[in-house]
Amino acid sequence: MKVGVVLPQADDDWTTSTPPYAEIRDFALEAEVTGLDSIWIVDHVLFRFDGETSGIQEAWTLASALGEATSRVDIGTLVLCTEFRNPALLAKMAAGLDDVSDGRLILGLGCGWHDPEYEAFGYPTDHKVSRFEESLQIVEGLLHQGPSDLAGRFHSTRDCVLIPPPRHEVPILVAAKRPRMLELTARHADAWNTAWYGLPDARLAESHANLRAACERVGRTEPVTITHGVHVHYPDLHADLEDRKAISGTVDEIAAGLAAHAEAGADHVIVWLVPTTMEALGRLSEAVQRFRAGG
Repeated sequence: MKVGVVLPQADDDWTTSTPPYAEIRDFALEAEVTGLDSIWIVDHVLFRFDGETSGIQEAWTLASALGEATSRVDIGTLVLCTEFRNPALLAKMAAGLDDVSDGRLILGLGCGWHDPEYEAFGYPTDHKVSRFEESLQIVEGLLHQGPSDLAGRFHSTRDCVLIPPPRHEVPILVAAKRPRMLELTARHADAWNTAWYGLPDARLAESHANLRAACERVGRTEPVTITHGVHVHYPDLHADLEDRKAISGTVDEIAAGLAAHAEAGADHVIVWLVPTTMEALGRLSEAVQRFRAGG
């Protein structure tokens, strides 16, 4: 099982401001050198809760820069909101980053959820899943099949082609939990993400069962790569978990939690550290080494 980590890129309650790129780059390089398999970037343009606005670094800029800065880790997006970018152009961008990173991109896609950022930047908030479905068809078609002609309700292409095409097969990951999104995952995606968890629980088992049912409904027989989003919390570094479930404890306890997710069917665990700091990353890396030694 692979293990990756979500990068620090937003205002959080353990930071005083949005991290600059230099700090994000240092974190990514440390994850790479200490043996993690992947780094993950979330896609928002701002957060606005209860009248308070906080910031975040833009996802594709970071992914492109880190594709050059790193050399080994996979670079995943968890997940890109397809309504933020023209889908055909997004496929073109993915082909470019595939080249920059020498085939290390995992293109995670989703339909988004945080209406205040849509409204602030002028994106439509209606029909999120329908818009996503058309975008996914365009992106998957261009990256995996060839020229695209689609006359949709929300998006369209006309004799669109990627020149140059991606040099590698770019895996598409979809984050999904409800029936319609799960069926789109089963039809079009290479990988699936379900999140956020502590130790495996009944909700995780139900999510797996729902994905299997979606694959059966659409007649999919080839396997889907399974990714679990997992919180790992170090209470002595940051006490407030904000009601999130998390794996917590010693190095051995974190390693055992990773092993539990492997047993529960994860091909790739994506860790969101609380707090997302260098010290927490060092502890996670030690736990990952312990997990691998035990496996």
